[in-house]
Amino acid sequence: MITRVRRAAQAAAVLATSLGLAACSTGDTSVSEGQIDAPGVDLTADAVDGVDVGHRLIAAGEYELAIKSFNRAALERGKIDVEILAGLGSANLGLGRLGQAERQLRRAISMEGAQPEDWNNLGVVLMEAGKTVEAEQIFKRAFALDNGESVAIRDNLRLALAKSQNSATTPLQTDDYKLVRRGSTDFLIRPTP
Repeated sequence: MITRVRRAAQAAAVLATSLGLAACSTGDTSVSEGQIDAPGVDLTADAVDGVDVGHRLIAAGEYELAIKSFNRAALERGKIDVEILAGLGSANLGLGRLGQAERQLRRAISMEGAQPEDWNNLGVVLMEAGKTVEAEQIFKRAFALDNGESVAIRDNLRLALAKSQNSATTPLQTDDYKLVRRGSTDFLIRPTP
């Protein structure tokens, strides 16, 4: 008796599901010419540049995805240029991979077309790595290249100067600092409260 009731219940469930799915269908399952599976997608449009996507992902805190986007952009361009290296360095900085970030940002600033933000980000990496004197020099260079217009670079330079001046006269303090994003690829060092 229980088996018959269970079978009847299963049959009723299958029938109800079938009727529900049939009610949802419009009956037209044909695909129009040129439409693959997503209606409203223009397949002839140009794709967004991978570097732009990478910067947007960095701004969103998605550093691993940003690295993939910059790598894809390098493949599309057929070379690794200053924009891609700076983006990879910034993404690795966001992940705390200071060694990789330093190598990539050093390569980026050695190339033509390096931006003051690239120099600033290298300075941030050096500060995080405890290389205060070199970071100070890098921030000075970034500040000069930017003509003193960037508040973030100026603040980072002030912090590096203060830290390097204090390190010679006072014992080492264990202040905690955190990176704060300013713009798409610009970082600022702030003391934690």
